[in-house]
Amino acid sequence: MAATIRDVAQMSGVHVSTVSRTFSAPHLVNTETRNRVLAAAEDLGYRPNRAARALTTGRTHNLGLIVADIANPFFSHLIKGAQAHARTRDYHVFVADTDEDPQVEEELIQTLAKQVDGVLLCSPRLSNRVIEKLREDVPFVVVNRRMKGMSNVLMDVGSGAREAIAHLVSLGHSRIALLAGPAGSWTSKEITDAARSVPGIDLTVFGPNSPTEHGGLALAEAVASADVTGVLAYNDLMAIGLVEGLTSLGVDVPTQVSVVGIDDIVAGRVSRPKLTTVAMPAEAAGRTAVDLLLQLVGAGETATPALATLATNLIIRDSTGPVRHELRTDP
Repeated sequence: MAATIRDVAQMSGVHVSTVSRTFSAPHLVNTETRNRVLAAAEDLGYRPNRAARALTTGRTHNLGLIVADIANPFFSHLIKGAQAHARTRDYHVFVADTDEDPQVEEELIQTLAKQVDGVLLCSPRLSNRVIEKLREDVPFVVVNRRMKGMSNVLMDVGSGAREAIAHLVSLGHSRIALLAGPAGSWTSKEITDAARSVPGIDLTVFGPNSPTEHGGLALAEAVASADVTGVLAYNDLMAIGLVEGLTSLGVDVPTQVSVVGIDDIVAGRVSRPKLTTVAMPAEAAGRTAVDLLLQLVGAGETATPALATLATNLIIRDSTGPVRHELRTDP
């Protein structure tokens, strides 16, 4: 027979209510007692009845996590970080993909709000006004968009973009192209604003664009025809697609055009040439977002919004090199 809450209480030497609190409100149980209860539950194979607990506590112990494109490896790292960390807090995570569609995003939030204690909204495409309206129904933490009055987890992509441009400038590049991301993307705006703030460069902005390998591939002819020697792409997928397109046009990377991506996905590390990129702390962002969301859930109406900003860093590989004007030719 399956172990019961009474079995766990008897083995750990505590009252049944203490076992219940250990799973429903662990912050109310001292560390030594909580560890003893959890060890007993593990030995007995006890699993709390989540539906019964929800009726008692008013909490589902489920979180929603909504991403713009689950096929993008950047989001897979964020999802893994959030899910693994949520499990340590006795929470489950429901993941949903909007496919870059604001209408789908809104519908998913409305649906999940009835089934979860809070929502992690990652790289949203909805307007701030709509998000502010929707959060009346469920606590939100927004990842990769700064919103006043809401808890945010930001990756300092603006600083990373400036570092990437500075790297290109140090190699002699002054005519630089920026491949922007999708319309409505806070990250794309941060990257664009950062690039435009760098003095002494001639910046050409292409976009908005699809944040995919195909989006980068589709821009290859435009970049090859432009008078640029360096490129910063919205993400690694676009950068990889661009390199593929430039290569097919006979433009060598990095001899003729240097390319930098953003994210540091695995594909960029094994592509040829290996991609210079701005590493984004996606897994750490997932963990941090879970912490902030559970703070909101625990505090209820007294919750105070929090802001966490995580550092990025430039990783220099083989897709960038010094300017060699004499080899730059029109395709």
